[in-house]
Parts: sequence; C-alpha cells; structure tokens
Amino acid sequence: MNGADMLCDVLLTNDVNVCFANPGTSEMHFVAALDRKPQMRCVLGLAEGVVTGAADGYARMADKPAATLLHTGPGLANGLANMHNARRAHTPMVNVVGDHATYHLQHDAPLTSDIEGLARPMSHWVGRIGTSAEVRVRTEEAYREAQMRRGVSTLILPADAAWGEVQPDTLSPVVLPQPPAVPAGTLSAAAAALRSGRRAVIILAGRALRAGALETAGRIAAATGAALFSQTSDRTERGAGRVAARPVPYNVDQAVQALREFEVAICIGGREPVGFFAYPGKPGTMLPPACEVIQLAGHEHDLSGTLDALAGFTGVGRDAPFLANRFTQREIAAPNGVLDADSICVAVARALPEGAIVIDEAITSGGRLTALSPGLAPHDHVPLTGGAIGEGIPLAVGAGVACPDRKVVAMQADGSGMYTVQGLWTQARENLDVVTVLLSNRAYAILQGEMRNVGVNEFGRNARRMLDLDSPDLDWCLIARGMGVEAARAETIGRFIDLLDAALARKGPFLIEARI
Repeated sequence: MNGADMLCDVLLTNDVNVCFANPGTSEMHFVAALDRKPQMRCVLGLAEGVVTGAADGYARMADKPAATLLHTGPGLANGLANMHNARRAHTPMVNVVGDHATYHLQHDAPLTSDIEGLARPMSHWVGRIGTSAEVRVRTEEAYREAQMRRGVSTLILPADAAWGEVQPDTLSPVVLPQPPAVPAGTLSAAAAALRSGRRAVIILAGRALRAGALETAGRIAAATGAALFSQTSDRTERGAGRVAARPVPYNVDQAVQALREFEVAICIGGREPVGFFAYPGKPGTMLPPACEVIQLAGHEHDLSGTLDALAGFTGVGRDAPFLANRFTQREIAAPNGVLDADSICVAVARALPEGAIVIDEAITSGGRLTALSPGLAPHDHVPLTGGAIGEGIPLAVGAGVACPDRKVVAMQADGSGMYTVQGLWTQARENLDVVTVLLSNRAYAILQGEMRNVGVNEFGRNARRMLDLDSPDLDWCLIARGMGVEAARAETIGRFIDLLDAALARKGPFLIEARI
C-alpha cells in the first residue's frame, strides 16, 4: 500500500467518491491508485477551470465535497478562477495538487512553482504532505477544514509521498464538531429589532435560502412585517409553495433604491450587501447610512437552526402562517414576436420541469426568468457567485454528476461560455442530462453596460473591438458538435420553443444556440 492508496481510502471513508481530474506526470501514482478504487467515480475535464467549476457545482447540489486532481502549480493556476467562485459560494472542495518529489525540488525543474502561494488566495486551507507517513492525517485535515469552514481545501501531494509505502490502517470517518452557536444576546437583539416597530429587512444568504429555512424566515416576516431579501448564494430553492426572498439588485442605483426605507437589517448567512464595483459618486454599501446592521449568523453557522431560534425569540410558532408562492406557471402566455432575452426566459419558464436545476450564467439576459421563478414548479437555482465568468458550463457538469435523475437547464451567455467550453466534451463523455440554452448576442454585453455606468455612451473602434464577439461570429452548433454534444440553432421564438420542448423530452446533453 502506498500514500496514494491511503489518500484515496481516506476520501472514500468520508464519502468523497467523485474526483474531477486533469492529471499530469507527477500524479500518475495517484491515478494508478484511483484505478484500484472502483468506488471512486473519476470525471475528466479537458481544462482545469472545468475541473474546479464542476467540483463546485457537484458540492452545491450533493451537499458534500468532491475531490479534484490537478497538476502542479500551473495546473492549479488554470483552475483558480472557479476556485474563487467556489470560495465565494462557501463550497466544500478538496483539491489534490501533485508536485515534484521532495528531493527533486532543489533542481528547480521547469514545472517547479510556489504552489502554496498560488493556492492560498483562493483556498480556505492549504496543506502540504511531507512524507507518505503523513498522508492520512493531512488528508483528514483537508476534509475536516473543507467541511467546517465550508470552503476550498488545497492539499499538495509530492510524488514521493504518493509512491512511498505506508502501513495499512483501519480508517473511520472524520468526526466533525458541531457548528458554532449564535450567542443568545445576538438573537435577543435581532428579535427586539424585529418587534421594535422600525422598518426591518432580513437579508438571507447561503443555506438560509433552502426551502425549510426560507419557510421559517417567511413566518418571521409575516409575523413582524419585515421584508425578505437575498444575496447571491450557492443555490436557492425556488418555486411555487416556497417562500420568495427578493434578490438584492446587481445595479447600484437599483439596490440603493430597493433598500432605501430600512432602519434595521438582520443578515443571516452573509454580510451586508455591497456593490460589485466602485463607481464615481456612488456608495459602496447598499443599505442606508443610518441603518443598523445586525450580523446574526455567518456561513459557518447552522442557518436553518438560527432561523428556528430567531423565530422562538420573536415568539413565532412553527404553525404560524407564511406567504407561499402561488403556482402561476400555467398562466404564463406563450411568447411571440422577436427572439430576445425576455422571450427566451418566458419560454424556459413555461417549460421548466419540476425538480429542474437552473444553472445561471446568463449574465445580462436572465432577469425575466428570475422574476418569474417564484411561480414555477419547485426547482433549484445555481448562480455564478464570485463574478469570475466561465463557470456556467462546468457548474452544469457538476450538477449533472451529482443529480443524474434531475434535468439541468443551463442559461449560458456566449462570451463567458467560451472560457470553459471544454466542459461540453465532459457533458458528452459522461452523458449528462444537460440542456444548454446558449444566449448568443455576440458581445460582452455586461461590459458594454459597465462602460455606460462610468459615463461612456459612445463606443469607438478600440472599445467595440474589445467588447464585441463578432467578426468572426462564433458558431456554437459547430463548437458543440465538435465536443460531442448535439446542437441546433434558433433564430425565431417558435423554433426555440420547438427545440426546447424536444431537448427537455429527451435524456442527454443538448445545446440550443439562440441568436438574439
């Protein structure tokens, strides 16, 4: 038995049984060990951004970590952007990064790099295995930290630690401590604020946006008159029969306007809302300056339990009423007219099946679907959390692996789709049940909007060449078919509806290029 075998066994003992991988030479002993462990599902990504993004999507839906396998510092570096998104989503992930044998580092071979320095900004925990004898304890530590911090652990595996012999041992799952408790004084202060008569808002994030926690928040809101808002989080359980929390708008002016009336804000699962970017003459925080902010619980807490406790402190019983979303999906009229972002969103909303997983990297084009989502059949919404574009296709890979019996509908902008387009190949290889709605406006429309936000309304030649994606046009049908995914193009709303209905009725990956 060698160190690589031990690392695999520790992961499997703790129910980490999926490894998204893009290995290299230094990881061959780990690859050989994985080959001896049929319980581990190994999923190849053709780029490391696919690997880390897929591990993010998997953990968001499976509520447990996946492992990744990356090749030295450059391989890790290629996956950092989606590690950033995972870090912002508080996604548990165990990255295994291979390195040179410890005695070879002195030679400064071409792939030698500061792996710790690369990993640290995008990881909640970074550790290096010194010898094969340390593999078990360091792997258990990586798993524990990923779970307890709800974040990214990066474990560096030198080649000689992987091939070195270890003594077989009886393994048992890591015992995780209970989440920290929210102080009674903070709960009491939040309850007093809700009963004070001041205009109050409860701002939810993270696991506070799961159905049960939302229902409790809805009871508190109905009893106290507080408003419910949400921030971008790992996933939100949306749809009819559930409680809707209004998303804090991305646009600074709209966010300030939406939150302008509140005198006290209670934040559960995240901090107070801030602007994505700074703009001249605009605030960085979205709440009014005089608003009292009570940070009740962070991502590390039991957020459902925190809301239960807040309800108790506020005198709201488990049988108290709440405002459930009414089912309105059948009332949505079929779109007609031009094929544009709004008509596409309406078509998707009308057809969305119960239990669907909506991956949202539509960027500027998905607002109408968000607005309609409370009245649709119950579904999960999985967004881009950290703002590093290029995660939509990989998130769909991870969600498809985690939930093979649920339809994944990926709303994907064309510009961000090109960052990790290789994920389509993995969808085809794994035969994942993913429908990708590719919104092809042939532009970085989000950046065009940001130019206008800073006062530039007329774009010259250089600006257009940096913000447009035409000349040449991207042919997404050819791209998808080249990756093994069946695809078709829609240039009218009628054609789009026909393709969507057909794609939802079948199993396996399918891409619809919607030319808007």
